[in-house]
Amino acid sequence: MEARASPDRGSSYSQILKSTALIGGSSVINVLFSIIRNKAMALLLGPAGVGLIGLYSSIADIAYALAGLGIQASGVRQIAEAVGSGDADRIARTATVLKRTSLVLGLLGALLLAAVAYPVADFTFGGPGYASGVALLSAAILFRLLSDGQTALIQGMRDIASLARINVLAAFFSTVISIPLIYLFGTSGIVPSLVAAAATTLATSWWYRRQIRLRTPPMPVRQVREETAALLKLGVVFMASGFLTLGAAYAIRLIVMKAEGVAAAGLYQAAWTLGGFYASFVLQAMGTDFYPRLTAVAQDDAECNRLVNEQAQISMLVAGPGLIATLTAAPLVIRLLYSPEFYAAVDMLRWICLGMMLRVIAWPMGFIVLAKGAKKVFFWVEVAATLVHVGLAWLLVGAFGSAGAAAAFFGLYVWHGLLIYAIVRQLSGFRWSSANRRLALIFLPASGLVFGALLVLPPWPAAILGLMTATLSGAYALRRLIELVPLASLPAAMRAWRSRSA
Repeated sequence: MEARASPDRGSSYSQILKSTALIGGSSVINVLFSIIRNKAMALLLGPAGVGLIGLYSSIADIAYALAGLGIQASGVRQIAEAVGSGDADRIARTATVLKRTSLVLGLLGALLLAAVAYPVADFTFGGPGYASGVALLSAAILFRLLSDGQTALIQGMRDIASLARINVLAAFFSTVISIPLIYLFGTSGIVPSLVAAAATTLATSWWYRRQIRLRTPPMPVRQVREETAALLKLGVVFMASGFLTLGAAYAIRLIVMKAEGVAAAGLYQAAWTLGGFYASFVLQAMGTDFYPRLTAVAQDDAECNRLVNEQAQISMLVAGPGLIATLTAAPLVIRLLYSPEFYAAVDMLRWICLGMMLRVIAWPMGFIVLAKGAKKVFFWVEVAATLVHVGLAWLLVGAFGSAGAAAAFFGLYVWHGLLIYAIVRQLSGFRWSSANRRLALIFLPASGLVFGALLVLPPWPAAILGLMTATLSGAYALRRLIELVPLASLPAAMRAWRSRSA
């Protein structure tokens, strides 16, 4: 397997690459739309306005996580299990309960956020002037949770193509609606643009959900209670995890804002967005297709570990060169995608790229905990991660300014990667394959070398070293990817090249 993939594993690698290409391709298009949106927001609003977007988004995300009770993630797991059983009635029952529960939770969440808009605005912004904006966000909570019920069914049935189309269409409509709102109304258009984005996602997910034909089975009250309990039992753990993650993001933005002002929070928001651009399509594909596949074999430790190693290998090969390139070209990326006003975010972007490299490596292991339904372990790992992330940010921002918030993200994944590896060794006997150990020993030192060079060398020698490293690592990754895919799946030119190099 080290030199060439076996036929069975080759088909598995092909599946990973196919789902990565579908979701990743849609993510690339989403990134293009995000670039347009972010550039427009940067020019129209400046760093302070981008900081407001980040704060409003954090409020909406936290309210969404609390109200949703993790129903999207637990719904995917329940649907995937039902699909794996081949029981059409079970699929229909789960889908029906998922739809109804999403509606109820969405309405309750919207009402709750509207009710607490005043104290939330006062705590976040230091006054009640933004309370009406916070109250309006309640509509976004309802739309997002209704959409979750629909996308969970599509994802659980592994209709990856439809998910990719939903992502692209939602990004397109969000862009063409939000930019005019910001242009016409300035900062007053921020919340309406967030609500419009949620509404477009709901509309596109409804369109593709309606193409899945499932009959609504008769369900006695007892059975509805049992299905709902099964859905929410695991969902509450996912909710707690989401709340902790989003709460940490909110807390870090507040730490930065209190220390250096709203503009600094805007710089951090810009760096965070750019740092996640390239890695996002790998991580999104991992959650979209890999999680349901892993859930189906979660009780087979050997198969589970094999899939995780394969996913990690593909993720490092696809994400590694791009993150090194982003690390190198950070000033150019910020100039192109935002404006010169955001140059102070360069150091933050570089720290976040280092953290993303570790995140791409650690995430596949974390899915073992999810797939096996180890709820307590998952919860306490998330609690610890939140405390470490916020604690590091508080210490480092006080010592180094806003760049410390980005360095805290890197520190989080140093700690989290070591912890999650120790946990999954106990859960499934997981070990890194020798191929993945070699890749880690290539990409991690390469990233550290480029990062260090950018700190100590003059700009041009450092940039040349970074570009050479990105080019060489990209060529190596491409060769390894071609070797992992079955010959029959490759274009003719690549088949000929691989045959000659064999």
